[in-house]
Amino acid sequence: MADGRVTVRVAVIGDRYGDFPPQDTIETALEHAAARQNVAVEVTWFPTPSLLGDATSALAPYDAVWCAPGGPFASLDGALAGIRVAREAGVPFLGTCAGFQHGVIEFARNVVGLARAHHAEYDGGPVDSPLLIDELLCSLVGQTMEVQIVDDDTRQLYGAAHAAERYYCRFGLDERYTPALAAAGLVVAGRDADDGGTRIMRLVHHPFFYLTLFVPQTASMPDRPHPLVNAYVAAARQRVQCAVSTTSSTRRSSAKPTV
Repeated sequence: MADGRVTVRVAVIGDRYGDFPPQDTIETALEHAAARQNVAVEVTWFPTPSLLGDATSALAPYDAVWCAPGGPFASLDGALAGIRVAREAGVPFLGTCAGFQHGVIEFARNVVGLARAHHAEYDGGPVDSPLLIDELLCSLVGQTMEVQIVDDDTRQLYGAAHAAERYYCRFGLDERYTPALAAAGLVVAGRDADDGGTRIMRLVHHPFFYLTLFVPQTASMPDRPHPLVNAYVAAARQRVQCAVSTTSSTRRSSAKPTV
């Protein structure tokens, strides 16, 4: 608790760069959402190589995980290990820009069965490895474009069927793999309003697992937290409160009766 408020601990996976707005605005966006919900937020960054060992133990103290922009990462495998922990443990997860791309790779490798799924930004992949993430025909760096929300749950988060979102990426999903990802549970939740390209994905049957090719954190305002970031913090807060409730219940049930 901080000043009597619930404290949400967020682990951010990524390698820091100086003066890079998609990274620099993550903590600010979290603070906006936390203030709206009257909770405190603590943010810890994990450079991708730091998760190469025991990612499960490293991330265990945290209530939510965010995979940040900033690829290529120093360690592809470290980033994937951290994402896998959040996915398998049901920890609220948000992957933005590079986080979207690596979230897709992790899911494709470990759930869909495409063990050699690869990202075009990295060298060294097998010659016949499926490139799920490839360079876009047109770079989206610095552009703000309209997204059509095509998923009912995501429309509820936004409170709208369309949104204008800002991008900093050059890589995106090869749409040929969308059916296989969806069949395994990673569904398209938002598409580009013009060309229909995938812009938001959501993992069904997970408390909160969203991938966005855009960077919602850059659009957050003190009086108007971004809807996805706000929902992400709410999911983390609920996780904290459930853990506290479970601990309290266990203590009561184990207490010896007085006579």
